[in-house]
Amino acid sequence: MRLIESILFVSGKFLDMKALIALSDMNPIIIRELLEKLRESYEERESALRIIEKNEMWKMDVRPEFSHLTTKIAGGSSEFTKAEQETLAIIAFKQPIKQSVIVKIRGNKAYDHIKKFVELELIKKKKQGHTYGLSLSQEFYDYFGVSEPEKIQENKEKEEKENQYSEQQKTEGVA
Repeated sequence: MRLIESILFVSGKFLDMKALIALSDMNPIIIRELLEKLRESYEERESALRIIEKNEMWKMDVRPEFSHLTTKIAGGSSEFTKAEQETLAIIAFKQPIKQSVIVKIRGNKAYDHIKKFVELELIKKKKQGHTYGLSLSQEFYDYFGVSEPEKIQENKEKEEKENQYSEQQKTEGVA
């Protein structure tokens, strides 16, 4: 179990079964059992760490309630290349956006980036004529520990009201 745990810890990214077999030299049935035991162990101990499984890929990660710390300490995720980060940023900024537009902006490598983001369930991909429409999924917001645009706007409005109230209190106190 410690070997699988160390592989997941050091990799810092999703690994498929093929990679886990190559790195551990273990049988896939045993690897699956160890992954499940490891996941249960973190759950029982209420650890800050967890094992995530998505589309037959596994990763060790910090629980969402602590993700702001890892972002602050590590300066962001190293799971994605700079090119992938740029592609994801464009999708996030321009969503909903057609895949064909992303490919025109980013080049043919964008197909690989989009495939990876869909596998990780960070974006949603819907057929739109001859291309696909791309938008962010709830998993994107959870993964990066950010609020959805509607919640950001709500928080902004709430903060503005609090600031107005605070300014009003100062003005009334001075007069």
